[in-house]
Amino acid sequence: MKLQKTKINPPRGGEGLQPEYYTRMNTSSSPISSPLGSPAPVTSGLSAGLQTPEPQPSRPAPGQNRLEEISVVIPAMNEEASLSELHGRILEVCAEQNVRVQIVFVDDGSTDKTWQKMVSLCGTASDQSHSTSALRLRRNFGKAAALSAGFSVARGSIVFTMDADLQDDPTEIPRFLEKIQGGLDVVSGWKQTRHDPWHKVLPSRVFNALVSSLTGVRLHDHNCGFKAYRREVLAEVDLYGERHRFIPVLASARGFRVGEIVVQHHARQHGVSKYGVSRLVKGFLDLLSIHLVTGYGRRPLHLIGTAGLLCFAVGSVGITYLSIKWVWSRMGDGEVLHLHSTAIFYYCILAVLLGAQCVLAGLLAELVISVAAARDRREIMNMSDAQTNSVSNTADSSRLLPNASGYSVSDWAGLGEPNHQSTSSRDVDSTGPIHDA
Repeated sequence: MKLQKTKINPPRGGEGLQPEYYTRMNTSSSPISSPLGSPAPVTSGLSAGLQTPEPQPSRPAPGQNRLEEISVVIPAMNEEASLSELHGRILEVCAEQNVRVQIVFVDDGSTDKTWQKMVSLCGTASDQSHSTSALRLRRNFGKAAALSAGFSVARGSIVFTMDADLQDDPTEIPRFLEKIQGGLDVVSGWKQTRHDPWHKVLPSRVFNALVSSLTGVRLHDHNCGFKAYRREVLAEVDLYGERHRFIPVLASARGFRVGEIVVQHHARQHGVSKYGVSRLVKGFLDLLSIHLVTGYGRRPLHLIGTAGLLCFAVGSVGITYLSIKWVWSRMGDGEVLHLHSTAIFYYCILAVLLGAQCVLAGLLAELVISVAAARDRREIMNMSDAQTNSVSNTADSSRLLPNASGYSVSDWAGLGEPNHQSTSSRDVDSTGPIHDA
């Protein structure tokens, strides 16, 4: 297979969101591979409670990292017709590459038989090379919530995300792995040739151009659902709302390396697209939020203070001009200017007051940020160790319990829980030799 050139976006510095980590109870009975190379001991049984992971080494240099397992998180809503084929194709590709894979399905409030299909796939025979898990949210919370729930149970050192509609091609997985092992932290797919209607393609291209321009993360397809992440990236990205499409932007703001590869895109074979006008509007609003957070999250005075100084300056100039005009009218024989009857005089006073309030609000925000920075200074100074420890905690802690991801999980399968629809814990955890990629 001829590989496409990969575009790499350098990290944008240290500004961004603080990491938020998940804590889960253990239900596993077999070793879970840490993302950095060495398996960590796991205490079996739900009553064992939280576990303390062993210290892990720093992330190895590009080309030296040993791949133990990958996870593929697949959110789905009313996609029952495509799940079996997608599941089989992923297993086939990973078997050819001798890669151990964990497939995590997340039912985001489906109204058809998507959940029943997921449960049946969890019940298929597992071995040392693969396992299948499934989660069901109580209602449709959105793609970001579904991905967040899936990430919380994913245990692979590299985590993939794919859409469930078969428009993403699992045969591209080896190319993603090659780029990740080459030193990238995030690899995004680029659907260069799309099989979608024009009214979906055109707004998407405009949106991608705006995102690249405002954030500095030059990707052709921020909306592409086919992506690969190192586990430590997901541990440091706060995912909520509709932020799933901005994970590369948030990762770049945290100092991770982001790149993209051209991927194949197929026409939808089953079901209907969930794309709509509301999604486009939400995307632009989220873009504004992300731009403010990543651009001014650590220096709010630069944004609020600049606007305040501008208002203050305009108001001051207006008041000065009117005052001079009033004095001049008093000295002459003409009509005297009465400031209290001039509307612009009050507008200028309002601008001065608004500007002063903005500057004070910016200073207050700076004080809040400085307190938070002082609290987190030790973590920032030891960023590599903090990343390693948080990653191993996420990787080696146990399975998701209901509401652990902040969203209500009603059912789960393949996680070893005593549930009327659960399958055996062997559907997730398997013992035996671990293969290199």
